[in-house]
Amino acid sequence: GMSGAAHQILAADPNLSVFVTANAGSGKTTTLVSRVARLLLGGAGASAILCVTYTKAAAAEMQARLFETLGKWAVMDDAALSAELAKLDASDPAGLNPARLSEARRLFARALETPGGLKIQTIHAFCEKLLRRFPLEAGVSPGFRVMDDAASAASADAARKAVARHAFKGEGLVAGAY
Repeated sequence: GMSGAAHQILAADPNLSVFVTANAGSGKTTTLVSRVARLLLGGAGASAILCVTYTKAAAAEMQARLFETLGKWAVMDDAALSAELAKLDASDPAGLNPARLSEARRLFARALETPGGLKIQTIHAFCEKLLRRFPLEAGVSPGFRVMDDAASAASADAARKAVARHAFKGEGLVAGAY
């Protein structure tokens, strides 16, 4: 079998379509950051990359880790940077030419200068953006609003109370189920 590191290098290969599922703390964020870094190193524009996470905390963590990685690259000496880049795809650090190192050092500035920044967002934000862009196709009102947590809790509470009131009348299947 492959080692965990070998699996991470494979999963971070932007030429492959992969689905990563793993326990907390097992390196998913590190793998995704490596994947984005490899895309950027391969010449992809930061604005052409979209990362989707489940939570806002995960999105913030990923953004922070990516900028930390690119920021470190910007100030590393040649030997250290060659070693870091070689670790991304298990290549030979000696095979990296000075132009490749310069390009890696410029990625931080390029990412910072990207209008709207690198797109790392939650699945919810991504879906909301799609619905706003194509409301008619999605069958939603073009001016829809997303409920905040308080409104959502109030709506759920009102629904529970309505079911309870109906059940306490003592009639039919709802009363029996309640």
